[in-house]
Amino acid sequence: MDIMVRLAGKVAFITGAGTGIGRCAAELFAREGARVAVADIAGAAAEETAHRIAQAGGQAIALRTDVTDPDSLHAAIRRTVDRFGRLDVLHNNAGGSTARDSNVVDAPIEEFWRAVKLDLFGTFLGCRFGIPEIIRSGGGSVINMASNVALMGFPGRDCYTAAKGGVASLTRSLAVEFAPRRVRVNALAPSVTKTERVTALVAGNAAMQKIADMHLLGLGEPLDVAYAALYLASDEARITTGCILPVDSGVTIA
Repeated sequence: MDIMVRLAGKVAFITGAGTGIGRCAAELFAREGARVAVADIAGAAAEETAHRIAQAGGQAIALRTDVTDPDSLHAAIRRTVDRFGRLDVLHNNAGGSTARDSNVVDAPIEEFWRAVKLDLFGTFLGCRFGIPEIIRSGGGSVINMASNVALMGFPGRDCYTAAKGGVASLTRSLAVEFAPRRVRVNALAPSVTKTERVTALVAGNAAMQKIADMHLLGLGEPLDVAYAALYLASDEARITTGCILPVDSGVTIA
């Protein structure tokens, strides 16, 4: 019986792929046949992910990339196309909140701009430079990273919710804009996921612990989110676009 390799022949560019969800997605995409560009601001972490993929028999390149720097991100995407000849999947995964976030009255102004620059502007830039390459390849998939807090009211994270709400809105607009060019644009909306960074953020934070306790099926693992990304990257999702897909153990309905 033939074993389906869901991303055979495809090239994927994944930001924030040095650790956590991004690393899981990079390794999973490679196992499914994709050649993967591992982009991360931490060069050593990107190299480690690429090394793990190579050890498992896959193909990957590591690219130290700052998604908030247009020149850095543009150069990384160009290097990907120069190396692999095309781009089919763009996964704008890099982002995250910090313990400095708070409500709109108390949050430091600089934290607002940090969240917007990393989560929203970084996604904007990825699409700005990645979508033209996907169009040149005949179409493909963009997978942005929103959050369940973009779909529900959640206090005490007003910088992060503003940025992720922007990602959700941008995703829908781009889906309409680029559908005629055969580019699908979707976003994942995870909740608390058991990465090292998020586990540390939840610890001792009453508001974050409260939302963690609301998960109907328990906290998700990075691989749970990576499998959702794999679906959106694959041709199985060929008519799925403009979707903000919760991967949140039911938090948004609880």
